[in-house]
This record gives sequence, C-alpha cells and structure tokens, in this order.
Amino acid sequence: MDTLQKNTIGEYVAQDFRTAALFSKYKIDFCCKGNKTLEEVCEAKGLDINNIENEINTVLNSNSSKEMDFKTFSPNLLIDYILETHHEYIQEKTPILLMYLNKLCKVHGERHPELFEINNLFKISASELLNHLQKEEIVLFPFIKTMTNAIKNNETIQQPGFGTVENPIVMLKQDHETEGDLFVKISELTNEYNPPIDACETYKVTFAMLKEFEQDLHKHIHLENNILFHKALELEERFNVLG
Repeated sequence: MDTLQKNTIGEYVAQDFRTAALFSKYKIDFCCKGNKTLEEVCEAKGLDINNIENEINTVLNSNSSKEMDFKTFSPNLLIDYILETHHEYIQEKTPILLMYLNKLCKVHGERHPELFEINNLFKISASELLNHLQKEEIVLFPFIKTMTNAIKNNETIQQPGFGTVENPIVMLKQDHETEGDLFVKISELTNEYNPPIDACETYKVTFAMLKEFEQDLHKHIHLENNILFHKALELEERFNVLG
C-alpha cells in the first residue's frame, strides 16, 4: 500500500488513462503537475488516500475496454499520434473559439463582464500554444525521430544545437504549466463551463468547446510529460552509453 501511495499521478495515468477521469473528479492535476505523488496530493487537498486508492484499483481492475496503451508506442508513432490528434485539434478549434468568444463579448459582455477576461485568457493561451507547437514540430520532435531512426539503423548523430534533449523538454514543460494555469482561471470564470441561465445557444456551445479544449489539452500534455519526454531522455541515454 505504501508503495502505491508513492506512485506519481502521472504514473497512474500512464499505466491506464481511465484513471484521468477519476483524478479530474477530485480536481487532481494529472498532466502539468503529474510528477506529484498520490500521497502528496491527498495530503495537500485533504483527501482520504485509502478511498482514492480503492477507486484507482477499481478502475485498474475493471474489465471494460481500455484506452490505447501509449506506453507501448514507439517514440515515432507517439509523435505522429500527437501531431495528428492533438496538434491538428488545436489548429482547427482555436480560430473557431476565438470567433465565438469575440461574439459573446459583443452580445453578452455588458451583462456578463467576465466574458472579456475569459476571452483575453484564451487569446493568451492560443498565442502561447501556437508558439509551443512550433517548438515541438521544428525542434524537439524531429530530433527524437532522428535518435529513434539512428538507433534502429545503428547510425551516429550530430550533437544538436540545444545541447542535451533535457533543455527543450524543460522549456516545453514550463509552457505546459503555463497553459494549465490559464485554464484553471478559465474554468473558474466559466463556473466550470456551466453557462448562465440566460445563455443563448452560441454561449452554450462556446463553453462546451472550451471544456473539450481543456480536456484535449490535458491528454496532450500527459502524453508528452509522462510518456514521450521520458522516452526521449531514454533514447539520449542510450547514445551516451554507446558513446
């Protein structure tokens, strides 16, 4: 039991992504701050760790179909999945949300002034995210693929300009934490994405899309922080050992 309590939240979700819904229920951050142990989180939030563990074990022992086991993905396959699933999602949904939020501010801003702050926070998030995607697509992801292919073909590689792979990873993790903090504020301002009584259909759709956007972002960050980045560091370590 003590060993289980020492597991990090990220490790639980990496083992079985179905636990993410459980952690979300208790407002436990499994992506940006997924490096905290279950024991640390429960102590900080005043949660009964034995009850949480029982719920985790229920999820892990369930016979219902699991999510894909991303830990078994090769680095290249995982990168392709992230690009095709999460990067494309951000690029597709961001302009739509910006348009809807601007419209809500014009139509409902007088009665609901919090919409202006929500809009501003999402604009900051969107701008930061698009820069973040470029860092991944231009800098880190190609180098991870280079390492993967070089090991597969027994080839050598040149030292990248950023030095150790840990350098861009640290930067990207900081970006992830910034995004997580922004959406904590957005969630609070939207009453956890529950529109007011006088909300029109556009209002309801926008809040539903924001909620979905946050959920997709959490899974995106989890796949990188808790799985892909670990694989990248392991690849680099293999080169250091071989060297």
